[in-house]
Amino acid sequence: MRPKKPVALEHATDTLIEQATPAKRAKATSPKPSTSTPSVPAAQKTAASAPAKLAPAASPAPAAATCPEPPPLRPDVAYDEQVRALLASMTGGVSFGSLALAWTDWAMHLAASPGKRWRAALQWQATAAAEYSLAPPFMPRPPVVTDQRFSAPGWENWPYCVLRDGFLRLESLWMALTSDVDGLSPHHQRIAAFCARQWLDMMSPSNVWWMNPTVLDATMQTRGANFVRGAGNFVEDLYDAVGERLHLPIGRLPHAYVVGRDVGITPGKVVYRNDLFELIQYSPTTDSVYREPVMIVPSWIMKYYILDLQPQNSMVKYLVDQGHTVFMLSWRNPGAEARDNSLDDYLKQGLLTALATVRERSGQEQVHAVGYCLGGTLLAIAAAKLARDKDDSLRSVTLFATETDFDEPGELGLFIDDSALSTLDALMRKQGYLDGFQMAQAFSMLRARDLVWSRVLREYLLGERDRPNDLMSWNRDTTRLPYRMHSEVLSRLFLRNELAEGRFCVDGYPVAMADVEAPMFVVGTEHDHVAPWKSAYKLHLLTHNALTFVLTSGGHNAGVVSEPGHKGRRYRVATRAPNGEYRDPDRYAEEATRHDGSWWPCWHEWLAEQSSGRCAPRDPAPGSLRDAPGEYVMQG
Repeated sequence: MRPKKPVALEHATDTLIEQATPAKRAKATSPKPSTSTPSVPAAQKTAASAPAKLAPAASPAPAAATCPEPPPLRPDVAYDEQVRALLASMTGGVSFGSLALAWTDWAMHLAASPGKRWRAALQWQATAAAEYSLAPPFMPRPPVVTDQRFSAPGWENWPYCVLRDGFLRLESLWMALTSDVDGLSPHHQRIAAFCARQWLDMMSPSNVWWMNPTVLDATMQTRGANFVRGAGNFVEDLYDAVGERLHLPIGRLPHAYVVGRDVGITPGKVVYRNDLFELIQYSPTTDSVYREPVMIVPSWIMKYYILDLQPQNSMVKYLVDQGHTVFMLSWRNPGAEARDNSLDDYLKQGLLTALATVRERSGQEQVHAVGYCLGGTLLAIAAAKLARDKDDSLRSVTLFATETDFDEPGELGLFIDDSALSTLDALMRKQGYLDGFQMAQAFSMLRARDLVWSRVLREYLLGERDRPNDLMSWNRDTTRLPYRMHSEVLSRLFLRNELAEGRFCVDGYPVAMADVEAPMFVVGTEHDHVAPWKSAYKLHLLTHNALTFVLTSGGHNAGVVSEPGHKGRRYRVATRAPNGEYRDPDRYAEEATRHDGSWWPCWHEWLAEQSSGRCAPRDPAPGSLRDAPGEYVMQG
C-alpha cells in the first residue's frame, strides 16, 4: 500500500516534493479543493495544510529523465525468489552462499601463503615464551593483552591464568591469520575475521562456569542459588523472545519505562498525520523563541523518543528550554500492508511533506533540519534534491551518526553483498517487511561479546539482572521496515553507494551533495559500530559548504544522548570554512579542539548563530490532532 497524501496538503507541496514533466506542468491548473481524509479531521485541516506561497517554484527539469525505472519482476525470477525465501526462512535471513564464498576465498589464499602461516606461528610461540617463566613454578608474568572479560582478580590465579592466556594467544593467532592475507578481497577478509571472532567469543573460558573463577566464587557463596536465579532469568528471556518473534503479548516482559508516562513526556501536540508519520510540535517554555524552527527526522529503524527520554536527558526538552521551536517526525510502525512503500515515498510523502507543514505552522520560509542515522541520510538526499531545484527551505542541516558515503559502512557491511541481499530481499518480499526481532539479532551479532556473551555470564551464570534504564527500554521497543523501502536502502545506498557517486535519482534525475550550500553540523561518535565516525567524516569529500564536525565519546546511541552533566563525556570540534582545505580524519582527531562535557551546548550555540533572530513563541494547540507522544509511537 502506497501512503496517501492528504488532499489539503496537495496544493502546498506539489512544487516542493514533485518534479513534474513539462507536459504535466502544461496541464496544471489551480490547486484542488480541500477534502477530508480519515487521518486528519476536516475541522482540523487548516492546521495541517501549508499555503502555496511558502513553496518556492522549482527549477525547470530536463526534457527527459536520465534514470529509468527498473523492469518488472519476471515470472521465472519470482519463482526463484520463492525458493530463496524458503531457504532464508530456515537460516534467519543469513546467506550461507556468501559465508561459503568468503570462507573458501580465505582458505585458498591462506593455503597459498605459507610464509604468513609460519610468521603467525612464530609470533604465537614467542608470545607464549614471553608470558611464562622458564623456571619453576612456571607461573605467568603480567599479561601483555588486557581484556575486560578477564579483569576480575581471580583470573590471576592458577589454573585460570593458564586458561586465560592460552585463549588470548589463540585469539591473537586467529586474528593474524584472518588479516592482511595477500590476494583476499577486503570484503571476504572482513567476513572471515568476523566469523573467527564470533567463534572465539563463544569459546571464551569466561563463558564456561567451571572455567570462570568469578562464577565459581559466586556458586560457593550462594550455594548454587546463582544458577537457580540464572535459570529463572533464562526462562523469562525465552518467553520474551518467543513473544517478540511471534508478535504475541503472552510471556513478553513489560517495558520498565512506558512511553507517555516515563519517557516521551515533553509536552506537545500532534499537528499532522498521514499513512507514514505523525508530526509533533512541542510547546514552548520561553518568552521568545528563535525565528527558524528545528525539524528532527529520526531513523525509521528506531522510535523517535530516544531523543525524548526522561526530562533530564531529553534532547527535545533541552532544545525547547533553550528557546527553539521543535518539530519531530514519528514514523509509523508498518506491517505487511506497507510492503510497497518506497524510499521515494519516505522522502516525498514523509520528510518533504513534514517540511511543508513545519514551514506553514511556523510561518517561516526556512527550517533548521536535523537527521539521525538513516533519517540523516534521508535528510541529506532531501537537501541535495532541494539544492538541485534551487529551493532554499533549509536554513541549516544537522546530521547525527549519519553516513552519506557507504563505501566503508563498518561491520554492518558484513551482511551486505549481492548474495546476502538476494537472500534477505526474498525473505522481506515474502513477509512484506523486515521484522524488528530479526534486525535486533543482526545488531547483537555485531557486538556479540558485549551484547550476548557478557549477558550470558551476568544474567544466566551469576544470576544477576541488569538494572533497567530508559535507553535499554527504548532499545527493546523495536520497529519493522517495509520490504521495498529497506530493499532500496540496502541495494542503492549500502551496496551501490549511489548517493556518494552522484547516481542517486529523485524524480528521474540524479542529486549530488556538492549542490548543498546550507551550513552543516555533523556529529560522529568514537565507538559507533553502525555508522563509524570516519565514514560519517567522508561528507567532507562530498561537499564544499561550511561544515562543523563534532567527534564525541560514546557509541551510536549513547554518544548522541549525551546531555549536560553526563559524567565522563568529552568531544572534539573543528569547522571547515566554505571551500576550505580537506583534513583527513586522523589529522582532524589530532588538531580538533578538545572539550569536556556534553556537545549539546556547542550545537545550540551553532543553531543560534545560524538563526535570524527571535520572535514570539508558537502555540501548537490550534488545529492539533491529539497530545504528544501521539498514536504511531505506541504501535508494537
